[in-house]
Amino acid sequence: MLNAIFELLRAVVLLAGYVSGSASFPKPLSAQEEMMYLDRCSKGDESAKNILIEHNLRLVAHIVKKYSDDRNAEDLISIGTIGLIKGINTYEPSKQKKLSSYISRCIENEVLMYLRSQRKERREVYIDDGIGADSDGNNLTLADILASDEPDIADVVSDSIESKRLIRIINNTLTPAEQNIIIRRYGLGGAKRLTQQQIADSLGISRSYVSRIEKRCINKLSKAFGQ
Repeated sequence: MLNAIFELLRAVVLLAGYVSGSASFPKPLSAQEEMMYLDRCSKGDESAKNILIEHNLRLVAHIVKKYSDDRNAEDLISIGTIGLIKGINTYEPSKQKKLSSYISRCIENEVLMYLRSQRKERREVYIDDGIGADSDGNNLTLADILASDEPDIADVVSDSIESKRLIRIINNTLTPAEQNIIIRRYGLGGAKRLTQQQIADSLGISRSYVSRIEKRCINKLSKAFGQ
């Protein structure tokens, strides 16, 4: 099974290329194609899952644009991509909901949850604040999310084969300073996943400098992954 963090980083690499204009978003899948890939995905076909993720990355860009500013855009892209992957993983065709509608809600919920958590750090959030709705249309609060038994995406990966493979690629592609930042940004090898600002504060550098390093890493890894 493809490692969750590998999926995330691969998707962020792809999305960075689309947002920068170096590549164009793939066309949306037809209804027939979508059902075919969903069926294959449900049977464990990882290549089908990757196709579904890639062809829906435009939804991440669209939703993040509504909530981002110059300071948090890159953090929200990675957070929104997590929502996309969770949406693909949990979508149930039997409920007869349109895939794009379902994963858009997952992306938006993930972004809103992140923004609420940032407010919490600034002592501005309340435990019963609404943060969106679940797949059945029920209102969700921060308390509901905090009580969830769903494992964090970064907690699943430390011992997996794909995580080790990804670390090897990073070690062979990035400088030690770049490795330090990309590992902490994406929670690789069991590290806690941090925002650009948190990394900047811990290293005593500016957030914009962390952003530049991350972009450089993404470009290098994009070439290493054959994109």
